[in-house]
Amino acid sequence: MEKIRDDNITILAERIGYHYHLNIANRVLRPIMRQLYLDRSTWNHIESFTEKLEMYRRNGFPLDDLYKQIAACTRLIETIQSGLTVIKSKLIIEDNPDVPDRQYRQTIMDNFPQNVKLFAEKLNILFMLVMEHDKRFAGINKPLYTQMPELEGIGDILASECC
Repeated sequence: MEKIRDDNITILAERIGYHYHLNIANRVLRPIMRQLYLDRSTWNHIESFTEKLEMYRRNGFPLDDLYKQIAACTRLIETIQSGLTVIKSKLIIEDNPDVPDRQYRQTIMDNFPQNVKLFAEKLNILFMLVMEHDKRFAGINKPLYTQMPELEGIGDILASECC
């Protein structure tokens, strides 16, 4: 299977991974995110995409894996969108001075919808770059993304107004 070794794709993937860890799966949100209903395979693809970036920088992204990782991140975004009220309610801090990191939690809650939207926007740009690369590589053959049913509609989902 073809491996993508494109600096623009790698740099954008690294930025997405950094944004994910800082704003979507940080120490406050990670336990809440783990309560979302996503299968183990989806979580594995998300973790592989956001945590193995140094390996991908050295070896390249296998095209089919990258598509699966983008699809998994998109499923996460969809799940967050449908459960945003519940997620935010789990972040609400009662007026209790003993709650640690109260201000930090409040900031996370206030910025969470915008951070999910930014995650989706960056992921959509990455998806478009990867599809362009796939089309060039495929030449006269069908690009891989046209053969993967799990990718159908992803561009629309990522481009939709979220949160």
